[in-house]
Amino acid sequence: MKAVLQRVTRASVEVEGKIAGAIGPGILVLLGVEKGDGLRDADWLAEKTLNLRLFEDEAGKMNLSVQEVQGAILAVSQFTLAGNCGKGRRPSFDTAAPPEEASALYEYFLARVRESGVPVGAGIFQAEMQVTLTNNGPVTFILESPKKAGSEH
Repeated sequence: MKAVLQRVTRASVEVEGKIAGAIGPGILVLLGVEKGDGLRDADWLAEKTLNLRLFEDEAGKMNLSVQEVQGAILAVSQFTLAGNCGKGRRPSFDTAAPPEEASALYEYFLARVRESGVPVGAGIFQAEMQVTLTNNGPVTFILESPKKAGSEH
């Protein structure tokens, strides 16, 4: 699984002219699911998203998690993160998980994050969405769940 995490002052996702999810300060998560991803990958990304120190403490150091600042998370499924742009001019999506698998792992990720008590907003899987955000910093990180045996997991 791949995720782009952006520290935001606010973010929202709109579907067919209606707000599907919105948050104030927190993290916008764009989440891509690839073939071979499983619950362990979603667990790893949920844990990392909840505990990564993306927010500044009183000394101005990125030393606080979204939980510690009482922030929120807006998660949006984005299969294009599984795109490969290495050959030619058209992205290949051969590594993207089939929609049924991707949807199940996206929903599982949402459930795991909600279990933490952090407020969670979400997009609608496979919908055409418009995402609006104010990136705070800007602070943006790309995460990829470990895939190899013996990797730190």
